[in-house]
Amino acid sequence: MQDPQDLLELAISTAEVAGVMLVDRRPADLGVAYTKSSSTDVVTEMDKASERLIVDRIRAARPGDAFLGEEGGETGGTSGVRWIVDPIDGTVNYLYDLPDWAVSIAAEVDGEVVVGVVAVPARGELYTAARGRGSHLMRADGSTRPLRCNTGVSLDHALVATGFGYAAERRARQAESLRRILPRVRDIRRGGSAAVDLCSVAAGRVDAYYEQGPQIWDFAAGALIVQEAGGAVGGLNGRPPSAHLTIAAAPDLFGPLHDLLDESGAAGG
Repeated sequence: MQDPQDLLELAISTAEVAGVMLVDRRPADLGVAYTKSSSTDVVTEMDKASERLIVDRIRAARPGDAFLGEEGGETGGTSGVRWIVDPIDGTVNYLYDLPDWAVSIAAEVDGEVVVGVVAVPARGELYTAARGRGSHLMRADGSTRPLRCNTGVSLDHALVATGFGYAAERRARQAESLRRILPRVRDIRRGGSAAVDLCSVAAGRVDAYYEQGPQIWDFAAGALIVQEAGGAVGGLNGRPPSAHLTIAAAPDLFGPLHDLLDESGAAGG
């Protein structure tokens, strides 16, 4: 049996160390290493350095575990535990010195995410969750509070976070669906990090989140944090969250938002 508390403590300490490294080294190490899906989808040297630090630190403590990292791909293991790592979610924000970027670390046991940690170093915030044990926000001043999604919010009063793809064609399709969505909700927020947006749902800073395009490393930790804060996370028509579409909201808002997104073609591009 794997103790989720042990996995959680390792994820927390590792995310904190990676966050400190990223903040401390930022002024001198902002070279763009390469681009991925388009010329605006960048990977910095610090993405790669952060992932190396995270994987090396966890592997030293748990040499039998598997890893799936945004930059390093997948490596196998023998323990039944797999770590899902996004070393910097919101790399463009990091490049521009905007605060909404995060280190995201999730741990799966036998295919189920049981631990999620999202560190937002520029805000001095650390979001944590262990399955069945709730989710919490830990601040740099040492304070901790439990997280709960907003409930009782109607669709027309919902503040909804979203994100956009890097490819111009996908952006155009997303803008067209947003044209249909925007008049039906309170307003839209675009922060630039799926992990931070999910944590904002859990903390009640926004009422919901949706996006086409996020990968498992973007949402694995944040989805558990939302679920443990009383929220629902999924895709269209009962599917799990995926790059096709990821939706997060309190259960009473999830259904109306889901139907609006389906109607608007939010997953069509």
